[in-house]
Amino acid sequence: MAKPKQKKAKTKLRAKPKTVAARKVVKAKSATKKPTAKKKVVAKKKVATRKAAPKAPSAIKGKWVYSFGDGKAEGRANMRELLGGKGANLAEMSNLGLPVPPGFTITTEVCTAYYKNGQKYPKELTGQVDAALTRVEKLVGAKFGDAKMPLLVSVRSGARASMPGMMDTVLNLGLNDTTVEALAKQSGNERFAWDSYRRFIQMYSNVVLNVGHEHFEELLEMHKEEHGLVLDTELKAEDWKQLVAAYKKKVQDELGKPFPQDVRDQLWGAIGAVFSSWMNQRAITYRSLHHIPESWGTAVNVQAMVFGNMGETSCTGVAFTRDPSTGEKTYYGEYLINAQGEDVVAGIRTPQQLTKSARVAVGNELPSMEESMPPTFKQLVAVFQKLEKHYRDMQDIEFTVQQGKLWMLQTRSGKRTAKAAIKIAVDMVKEKLIGQAEAVDRIDPASLDQLLHPTPDPKAERKVIAKGLAASPGAASGKVVFLADEAEAMAHKGEAVILCRVETSPEDIHGMHAAKGILTARGGTTSHAAVVARGMGRPCVSGAGSLRIDYNAGRMTIGDLVVNKGDVITIDGSTGEVILGLMPMIEPQLSGDFGQLMAWADKLRKLKVRTNAETPADAETAVRFGCEGIGLCRTEHMFFDADRITAVREMILSDNVEGRKKALAKILPMQRDDFAQLFKIMAGRPVTIRLLDPPLHEFLPKTEADFDAVAKGTGLSVAALKERKKALEETNPMLGHRGCRLGISYPEIYEMQARAIFEAAVQVSKAGGKPVEPEVMIPLVATKAEIDILKRRVDAVAAAVFKEQGKKVKYLVGTMIELPRAALRAAEIAETAEFFSFGTNDLTQTTLGISRDDSALFMEDYLKAGIFERDPFVTIDQSGVGELVRIAAQRGRATRKDLKLGICGEHGGDPSSVRFCHKAGLDYVSCSPYRVPIARLAAAQAAISEEKVSEA
Repeated sequence: MAKPKQKKAKTKLRAKPKTVAARKVVKAKSATKKPTAKKKVVAKKKVATRKAAPKAPSAIKGKWVYSFGDGKAEGRANMRELLGGKGANLAEMSNLGLPVPPGFTITTEVCTAYYKNGQKYPKELTGQVDAALTRVEKLVGAKFGDAKMPLLVSVRSGARASMPGMMDTVLNLGLNDTTVEALAKQSGNERFAWDSYRRFIQMYSNVVLNVGHEHFEELLEMHKEEHGLVLDTELKAEDWKQLVAAYKKKVQDELGKPFPQDVRDQLWGAIGAVFSSWMNQRAITYRSLHHIPESWGTAVNVQAMVFGNMGETSCTGVAFTRDPSTGEKTYYGEYLINAQGEDVVAGIRTPQQLTKSARVAVGNELPSMEESMPPTFKQLVAVFQKLEKHYRDMQDIEFTVQQGKLWMLQTRSGKRTAKAAIKIAVDMVKEKLIGQAEAVDRIDPASLDQLLHPTPDPKAERKVIAKGLAASPGAASGKVVFLADEAEAMAHKGEAVILCRVETSPEDIHGMHAAKGILTARGGTTSHAAVVARGMGRPCVSGAGSLRIDYNAGRMTIGDLVVNKGDVITIDGSTGEVILGLMPMIEPQLSGDFGQLMAWADKLRKLKVRTNAETPADAETAVRFGCEGIGLCRTEHMFFDADRITAVREMILSDNVEGRKKALAKILPMQRDDFAQLFKIMAGRPVTIRLLDPPLHEFLPKTEADFDAVAKGTGLSVAALKERKKALEETNPMLGHRGCRLGISYPEIYEMQARAIFEAAVQVSKAGGKPVEPEVMIPLVATKAEIDILKRRVDAVAAAVFKEQGKKVKYLVGTMIELPRAALRAAEIAETAEFFSFGTNDLTQTTLGISRDDSALFMEDYLKAGIFERDPFVTIDQSGVGELVRIAAQRGRATRKDLKLGICGEHGGDPSSVRFCHKAGLDYVSCSPYRVPIARLAAAQAAISEEKVSEA
């Protein structure tokens, strides 16, 4: 072996490595960069924000490849857009002096150019890759494809946003029939060399040549069965040699050509496969779910191999610097002795724990890394501490130990559950790593959904049929399905399903998203199933080893118990339990770290957050979640109760005013009681009540029994009632006789509702409750004349009630802006209306000319085609619908400076839409009760973002 060259006084002389594999990188410089001093910046409301990160350097024109390793790098952490997350962090770890195998990153700009130019590379790329590869060869002391000292490399993807398992990786690249012999000789470990070669053939064939991995798994299982072997680790060098020959024959049979032996062809094949994987179906699905733009592209990282499969002093592992499920400040992760990285994340072997305490907690008899490799574990802990302090966030780390030497292969901010994210953020504020505003800004508002739903009642009887690892918290019940396509199909029909797999793979991503929960027989807490489930907020139990799943038979067995497809089970991702049947659930308790974080958020935000509620249960839930009033009470929802629907139908089907008033008199006390309950629960918070909005035909009888009941109440014949129903039918009811048009045609309806509102307000006020200030909202107004007429009637009812009761209450009368004309004529409408509430559900329909009920038929096509970036019924269309909101807000306030502005469509709970509302200058958003905390957090982040822009 040639000795590594002595460097100048800049670094220490390096000792001669023991093996070719160990030459991968010698000890890097010990010096580390001093952390940049943090400057305290005071945000509005006296909450500190983090100092802006240094601006990422611009890409150098014509430079497509950036090198790293040996204690230095051409890139750094803030070059994620160019180098991808993995490449930027490999560069940063190199600059920090951590032991990183040398390599180079092909930039995301190459990916963009590759697809733009018909899958052709820039002409300078080949030369730059060759130069970077030569640098790696010099550092390692080996040569790519050499018959004596071969360099082996890994080829991995690396998008700027973490996409675990979605794109492709190739390890051990550079092996062929010649170099495998050299690797065996230089390492002194023939078994290791041939094991590495068979891994490479399988991985390369699957990723690059499109020969399915199942072919090779079948050959391996057949060989083990023929020779009476159970574990892969029992196979000897001769076994692997035989399997390599069988693998190569399978490739020849499938493709009609031999497995490639030229290492340069191998390298460019793998690079192309990684770029191509950016557009594979699982990556497209993942990007769609996580709103990652296709235009970002991926980088490719080529890195000298280090080996965890060189015997009992070698291992590979995945670690988190804090528990990603709970957020506890404890090292969390898994490792496998004599293995390579894919063995851990793929769930092929159930791994061992990193720490002794974790091993004891799960009852694993195999030693932890802390016990089996104490000196190396101590080094790993030092790396944990250094990286977390440097990045100021919990890190997800991949590492390999080769014959006792620790190598760092990746670090990134770790994916975590909402519960863990909140605890980590609050703890890091206490540890003075970050400020309060940064803690608030780190939490994905949508992820709070994980915390805001029921969990299994601990007091309820549960029949636990299996136990696995608590891989992603929360609980879910549903019908058992075994295939991802089945999960998606059943979910589309509205059925709750639990996806049960031996282990999941990236191809299952669509089924995992459709399922309520995920259960696997194999894999650990860092397996694909666990990582993806945590990112999606799905409960997951992994590594339930007692399960035996038979996909063909559509069943799984646990001992003598058989669970068939369609049977209902419950999984508890917080305990790892698999429970037979449907479990009763309890409401979550929000306090502690959650309460602290939300208190910081409330100090920062400017937008108020109300709720959409018309039942006491919903109102109480919303108050518990921190709502500041009701932004939308849909009075029509109250009409459907069994004890009042007959009276409502009597009112609708009456053909004269007297008949309608008689029926309305029955409804009045019910509505008054409804409103009184809401006023009491809201305890002085504003309550916006929308007068009757939907078309009357929605309430009409549908069955003969319904008609009989109404006939008895009205004295009319069933035939007459059916004729009246036919007369009320409309061709396009969404744009028909509804909203304020009902109030114009049937003033007695709105007068009854107004009376119920004011009588309830006076009643609650007299009872000594906090002052009640109802806001009466008139829907679907298009003209000033409509609201003029209806406001006069509401005011007249209010005056009459106050005179009768001998008490007045303050109130407002406003309108719902849900038609484009109303938005455009907002200046004149505001002369009468005292508040605007944007009903963006209907405003989106009427602006885009798209029915929300029918849009699902083509919305996916529009999203795929890039016509819409997001579903406009989920996230507000800022350039169209949003422009109308801005126009109405500006024109309305030009007329009435104190005009109260809010939004009460479904967009009120969508984080992106909440940010828009903040920018548009609205006073509040209103959303469903369970989305109130999400809106509170999103509103705070909108304020933080505004502050950052003003500072810049």
